[in-house]
Amino acid sequence: QVQLVESGGGLVQPGGSLRLSCAASESIFRFNGMGWYRQAPGEQREFVATITWAGNTNYADAVKGRFTISNDNAKNTVYLQMNSLKYEDTAVYYCYADKRLNLYWGQGTQVTVSS
Repeated sequence: QVQLVESGGGLVQPGGSLRLSCAASESIFRFNGMGWYRQAPGEQREFVATITWAGNTNYADAVKGRFTISNDNAKNTVYLQMNSLKYEDTAVYYCYADKRLNLYWGQGTQVTVSS
């Protein structure tokens, strides 16, 4: 079973930055892709960003130009660099990994944007 451990969440002011990490229990090269979803209060869980083992990326319109997803195969880790944070970015952020036809999820990490 794949285990994903997220870290880096916390409280940040609007316009600030935060970097989330997702460490996998095995080489991320074995995954089709990894990425992030988030769930804000009163909202459905929404797609944020994804990256393949080859480095191809995709972003939700709401975060384009502000968030950057990247990976480090040596550390079995995917990152989400979040810049220019807005109040509406407040959510629980969940890491996922796509391995064959199975999806694996992290436990989530809280990001709160508040002045």
